[in-house]
Amino acid sequence: MVDVTAPNAIISSRSRPRRSLRAWMGRKSTVAFFLALPLILLISVLVLYPAVYAVHLATLSKGMDRFVGFGNFTFLFKRETFWMVVWQSCLFAITAVLFKALIGFIVAHFVHNIPSKGQRKWRGMLLVPWVIPPAMSCLAWLWLFDPSYSAFNWIFAKFGGGPIPWTGDADWARFSVILVNIWIGAPFFMIMYLAALKSVPEQLYEAAEIDGANWWQRMWYVTLPMMRNIIAITALFSLIVTFANFDIVRVLTAGGPIDKTHVFATWAFRVGIQGGDIPLGAAVSLFMVPILAIAAIFILRDINRRGNEA
Repeated sequence: MVDVTAPNAIISSRSRPRRSLRAWMGRKSTVAFFLALPLILLISVLVLYPAVYAVHLATLSKGMDRFVGFGNFTFLFKRETFWMVVWQSCLFAITAVLFKALIGFIVAHFVHNIPSKGQRKWRGMLLVPWVIPPAMSCLAWLWLFDPSYSAFNWIFAKFGGGPIPWTGDADWARFSVILVNIWIGAPFFMIMYLAALKSVPEQLYEAAEIDGANWWQRMWYVTLPMMRNIIAITALFSLIVTFANFDIVRVLTAGGPIDKTHVFATWAFRVGIQGGDIPLGAAVSLFMVPILAIAAIFILRDINRRGNEA
């Protein structure tokens, strides 16, 4: 007796993988993956390879001919200058980000309350410090801080004040680089917060006003909860960029006086490029990774927790 179901079974077994493959290729997630694949490969080449190579460099000797493991890191831990750079980098980044967030928040509310016709003009003017290349801005600020021809000191002299050693004294030099970083970065916070403010429904403010909430209560119970995720993401992004900042310190102080304004990027350049010890410079730059990773974990975990609660 001939089994007529066998050919049908063979055909169905052959067509089933084709249908499953067609269904898998038709999924939105699969299409999105293949569309993003060129960008993933580009990021892997431009970011992942240099990161892995930097880790490899940090494990080599000064002549880059011998594997020393964690020798460069243990050498850094014993240097007082390294811990001073860690402290200065944290002070520089945290202080600058806090003031950028505060000023950006205030300016965003100022622009948000301007009539629509005038907002475009104000947004354009306030974004100028962020749009100008930082190196050019720093050169202008360097002239303002110049010990002989400082415009600030000239103004202070008109009011009877004495000259200030903006880049000659350690404390004033730290203040100067933080001030310039705030001036450059605050517009970014402003534009992000302004976009977040425009996404807050007006009905929430109207309901709060009907319930008798004053301006501060509307700010605390309506505006801030609606903006918390934007505030956190913007602060994290700015913290990463500020920690890795190079041009401001390099142009204004070059790490001086006596290494009192060095941050990770400038000291890594000083040790690795100018000092000729590239593996040690790579080790300095890699020390930023655990600090930023801890900050990212805390900020992103808080965002995820609030998202789960919502």
